[in-house]
Amino acid sequence: MSAGELDLAIRQAGLAGILPEALRQFDGYLTLLLKWNSRVNLTSIREPSEIIRRHFLESIQCAQALPQIPDATLLDYGSGAGFPGIPIAICRPEIRVTLAESQRKKAAFLRETARRLGLASEVFDGRVEEMPPDRRFSIVVLRAVDRMIESSKSALTRVAPNGWLVVFTTKESGPKLKAALPEAEWHDPLSIIGTVQGEILICQGT
Repeated sequence: MSAGELDLAIRQAGLAGILPEALRQFDGYLTLLLKWNSRVNLTSIREPSEIIRRHFLESIQCAQALPQIPDATLLDYGSGAGFPGIPIAICRPEIRVTLAESQRKKAAFLRETARRLGLASEVFDGRVEEMPPDRRFSIVVLRAVDRMIESSKSALTRVAPNGWLVVFTTKESGPKLKAALPEAEWHDPLSIIGTVQGEILICQGT
């Protein structure tokens, strides 16, 4: 993948273009992801074009949809291979991103990726429940985590007052999630580009 190819994919998807330095960082991210994925199961998607379509573009869409918050902090809950936390850190460098991942090998990948890309992101090597109970974030994001409803309830407790919870889900699962968190103020869903069922749900904490 060249920077030009990613730039073209971004524009074809109807997203705003990103800076040349960000394109360079995405190129490095893809290289590291493919290298580590050969020995650590980071993602089942191994074709670079599909990684761009399924992971990069969705995460960039999320980054561009996040609100502007002064001194914002963000928790990527169950970061895995770094989606969407690392793309958010690349596209929105003003947001201080924490990547939470309990699996040590994946956490090591995230730490190495942040170092190699020059990102000022923290990697929390453990379960979010193990964080100090008073630690809160302006934005908490969940994508492809286990037990989505239970995880979303847990994530909501990490949202700072007037902060935001962002959940990647589907049109089928979205109503169940909303019903499980009736205290949340849900906004209209954002359809995920390139999908039929995918959507991003955003709510504001109290």
